[in-house]
Amino acid sequence: MLLSPVRAFAQVAGQQDPAGSGPIVNALTWLQGTLLGNVATAVAVMAVAAVGFGMLTGRMNWRFGATVIIGVFVLFGAGAIVSGIQQVAG
Repeated sequence: MLLSPVRAFAQVAGQQDPAGSGPIVNALTWLQGTLLGNVATAVAVMAVAAVGFGMLTGRMNWRFGATVIIGVFVLFGAGAIVSGIQQVAG
């Protein structure tokens, strides 16, 4: 019985934001828009291009280049990753 999955009471209580969290939610929404907006996409494309060119010419460590590219995939794929985890868990 201890190993069976059970919903947490925090999830059952409702999906409303707690009182006074408006500025925090707004700040996180702005941060999300900034990290996933057009500027971030352009910067990520330039970073991947620069890393790829550096790796192509032998001026960059392959491990660092792979880290940058995987980081970009995780950043922009975070929504899909979380949705997949929630579907598996639920």
